[in-house]
Amino acid sequence: MSIAGLLVGYSVNRWAKEAKGHGVPEVMEAIALHGGRIRPRIAMIKVLASSLTIGTGGSAGREGPIVQVGSALGSTIGQLFHFSGERIRTLVACGSAAGIAATFNAPIAGAIFALEVILGKFTVNYFGAVVISSVAAGIIGRAFLSDKPAFEVPAYSAQLSELPIYILLGILAAVVAVLFIRLLYFMEEIFEKWRWHPALKAAVGMVLALAVALLLPGREALGPGLEFIGEAIADDFSLPLSLMAALLITKMLATGFTLGAGNPGGVFAPSLFMGAIVGGMVGSVAHSIWPEVAVNPGAYAIVGMAAVLSGAARAPITAVLIVFEMSNDYKLILPLMLATVLSTLLAEHLFSESIYTLKLKLKGITLQRGRDLDVMQSLLAKEAMTPDPYLVQENMSLAELGDLLQRTHHHSFPVVDEVLNLMGMVSLRDYERAVNQENGIELRVRDIATMGRLLIAYDDEPLSEVVRRLAVRGINKLPVVSHANPKRVVGAIRREDIVKAYNIALARRTEDEPNIEKLAALPNSQMFFLDIEITLMSHAAHKTVAEIAPELPYECVVVSVRREEGLLVPHGNTVLQPGDVLNVFVRRADEKQLLDCFFA
Repeated sequence: MSIAGLLVGYSVNRWAKEAKGHGVPEVMEAIALHGGRIRPRIAMIKVLASSLTIGTGGSAGREGPIVQVGSALGSTIGQLFHFSGERIRTLVACGSAAGIAATFNAPIAGAIFALEVILGKFTVNYFGAVVISSVAAGIIGRAFLSDKPAFEVPAYSAQLSELPIYILLGILAAVVAVLFIRLLYFMEEIFEKWRWHPALKAAVGMVLALAVALLLPGREALGPGLEFIGEAIADDFSLPLSLMAALLITKMLATGFTLGAGNPGGVFAPSLFMGAIVGGMVGSVAHSIWPEVAVNPGAYAIVGMAAVLSGAARAPITAVLIVFEMSNDYKLILPLMLATVLSTLLAEHLFSESIYTLKLKLKGITLQRGRDLDVMQSLLAKEAMTPDPYLVQENMSLAELGDLLQRTHHHSFPVVDEVLNLMGMVSLRDYERAVNQENGIELRVRDIATMGRLLIAYDDEPLSEVVRRLAVRGINKLPVVSHANPKRVVGAIRREDIVKAYNIALARRTEDEPNIEKLAALPNSQMFFLDIEITLMSHAAHKTVAEIAPELPYECVVVSVRREEGLLVPHGNTVLQPGDVLNVFVRRADEKQLLDCFFA
């Protein structure tokens, strides 16, 4: 195991540091911040490293690696074909769903996991592709592996008189889930402080996991442990209570050592293992006290698996479905749902971060899942667009177009005819392609521009629709027109405008709160939001944003302007008036320089 740890630590540190640990947070980060783009080499390194970790006995599951591998493959395909960010994110979700479906023979849970955990939202746009991918992986997995459920479960049933015991199980499962989260990241923090090479850390983690596992004669704490759990459930969990307590402690410690040291592996299987042990303990104690009520301790083990997994991952739907599909037993669905929901709610109350989001939180990233587009329903395109944009005549020469591109630093322009009717769009790429041709400099804008049917935005439509339109084609700017005259350009909207508008939408949603530091991805603590009120004596009063911009700190963004009529998206030509309240995003170290710009 130590040699495996050395090889794993070296290969991960040398070629793909993102492959370290359980992998799902890295996929979530790629979805939220990088448009789903994952380096192709991640798939190969993750397969090799996780195979060594799990194959040599590391206490970890298969789902984390296969989710990251499937996601990396989907992302690679999207990048090879130059898909837009939205489509790459869809392929990443498809890859993660396929991985779960094939690994656990659970296609329904695979699809829901991708939507509930990876994407954080349920939409029709994603659902169809994710389900097809999950079903395809499930079919292939059953053809080459097995079509049998993971556990052979006796015919369990639940009585109404057992529900109070299942409620107690849900509470205990939440406590165990939170302890597991805290222990895992405590181990990571300890190993992170060691000034050793990552290969040595990984090797030490594997040796410590082995040492813990050797405390029990059967070494059940090594590996994923699901085969042992399946056998115990089939035997109605007739294990001594002391052995189950020892299994719970050793499994938690062994997983903490394995993953905390940086060895790749998943947390699904350890969570299911610990959940089964907790459920078996509750069922055994209940059976000894009320044998006529708690008839089958094995039933509690099945429910405990879902409850602990849900408490750790904060994915109750996935937890219910994956345990249901792994056991193929529908009779326990009611206590399964009850204990799982209770565990999720209590775990959320005890500790706000899941086992996945805590890793992102420690990087300074806070996700508001599923709210990316919804919050922008409150903004219209005309509130975010740049009014009166630069327009290009269709008969303009390429020399004049080149001068305009260089002077304005814009990358594209709407093309109009003599009466200013919208005819097309021309971009920097069109210009570069044309000037590299023979006699290309003699061409006119109409010869190189995209003419005819265009993607446009209407000034009175929600900004969420504009975002969707930009994402589908992967373009950077849309001309904005009005329904009254769809040929006349009234503005242009760019991705930068969308970012500003997103901040405005979040601010509107939290107007009654003291600040708007609830962005979908909040940067690190070196940056913060600052409200600045423009007074009559202010240096910036009656000046445009463009006029004061050269005096502002380099890393500074004016996010919004609050005026009596509401929130405004600031543009270069926005005139600051006394009484305006600017919301500025700036480095803490530059706060004094910023204040001097307004009140010097």
